[in-house]
Amino acid sequence: MIDKEKVQSVVNQELEGTDLFLVDLKIGKDNKISVFIDGDNGVAIQNCIDLSRKIESNFDREVEDFELSVFSSGVGEPLKLNRQYKKNIGRNIEVITNEEGEKIVGELLMVDEEKIVVKVQPKKKKDPIVEKEILIDNIKESKIIILF
Repeated sequence: MIDKEKVQSVVNQELEGTDLFLVDLKIGKDNKISVFIDGDNGVAIQNCIDLSRKIESNFDREVEDFELSVFSSGVGEPLKLNRQYKKNIGRNIEVITNEEGEKIVGELLMVDEEKIVVKVQPKKKKDPIVEKEILIDNIKESKIIILF
């Protein structure tokens, strides 16, 4: 089995000093490696290609075969890191809380280490706009949503 910590070390070393960062790393029982990265200014395809080559150069397929995929954490993928929230301030977000699975949809206004603030539009035009604070620890899942 491919060593997850070694892959993570290679990824972090390669991304160090860039605006890119590791979001998630999964290694299946069949040595299928999936690396998800994001960047403060987005991720180019070339970034994924370069990272894939760097990872591959640190492992020998003759010793242990593996399958490698490097992905950009895109729209529709859950936000996992505080840094992802920060880069998406001003965008629309859907948050599902741990409390009864409450769904909150609105504009992400602010992020700090403990909470996010979402501006929620009222269901009725007469009602005021609400700024809802959500503790990071209370977020079950959140995704950026694109409105058309």
